[in-house]
Amino acid sequence: DEDHQKADWVSIHKQICQLLIPIRTSLPGLLSENERKHGMEQLVKRQKYVIDLAYSTAQEFVLDGKHKEAIPAALHALRFSTEVYGSNSVQLVPAYLLLAEASAGAGHLPQASKYLSQAEWIVLRTPDCSVTLQCKLHRSLGLFCAAEGNFDRALYHLANDIYLASSTFGLESIETSGGYFHMANVFFRQNKMDVANSLYAKVTDIWHAFLLKSVQAQEQILESQPEMSLFTEDKEASEDRMTEAQQAEAIRVLNAVLDIREQAPKQRPEETARVLHVLAMLYYLTMDLPKAGEMGVKAFDLVKQLPQQESLGAIGHLLELINSKPS
Repeated sequence: DEDHQKADWVSIHKQICQLLIPIRTSLPGLLSENERKHGMEQLVKRQKYVIDLAYSTAQEFVLDGKHKEAIPAALHALRFSTEVYGSNSVQLVPAYLLLAEASAGAGHLPQASKYLSQAEWIVLRTPDCSVTLQCKLHRSLGLFCAAEGNFDRALYHLANDIYLASSTFGLESIETSGGYFHMANVFFRQNKMDVANSLYAKVTDIWHAFLLKSVQAQEQILESQPEMSLFTEDKEASEDRMTEAQQAEAIRVLNAVLDIREQAPKQRPEETARVLHVLAMLYYLTMDLPKAGEMGVKAFDLVKQLPQQESLGAIGHLLELINSKPS
């Protein structure tokens, strides 16, 4: 229908219509084998580019909460993934999971369920499927079950996500933090606040440890290479950096935890201060210095009012780092 076509156009066609022309144009008949081979290689390269573009576009929409707009882009990613890899390839799973998330977010739960079933079926048929993808599948299934109100099943899948991630990356790895966060949300919805609070604290602690190390590493690099700045793109400096997806997840998750802490009927100022400190480090590392400063000052002011002030020095030092950079 017209609305769908418009959404489709807004979402993705605008970006890829020029790329689609050579993809949709068949190769001339009178070509040598080498020319044909080269033509096919170029075609696949273009198709893969379109897959990445469509997928990242859909992902951005989902992160922005624009689930309906994400669906056409995710469908393009799925369509081209199918053309390139075949309909049973594990390479289709990310697109299916994204479609499921977008569909569920747009309120189309039956459609989301179908996409999840497809993803699950492919993963089950792929013995050497990566742990990362298995984690993503369990997380998606967990979130879907939570959306349906099936909390026990949601917790089962999220526990699997955490188990797989912690077995591979370590118990305190940032890869496990998302599972803990979503599990906390389920307990929160069940009004099991003690469990939820301890899991939110766990998420905060994981990111606190990771980001503290990252800030220290960044500082060492800047000290050893004074000509560099936080904004310099340098391989050595960026080795331990988060991926863009991890940054986006961290910002989303930690801001959600902060909201929960700030809106809780029973205030836990030490926990709120810790989340603020973590967010200040995160924004510092992602070069959003005004936001880093804002969070850092809030954390500093809050800790000053607490009986235990161990983190005051670290927050103060972070504020010095933030203020020493041109914003």
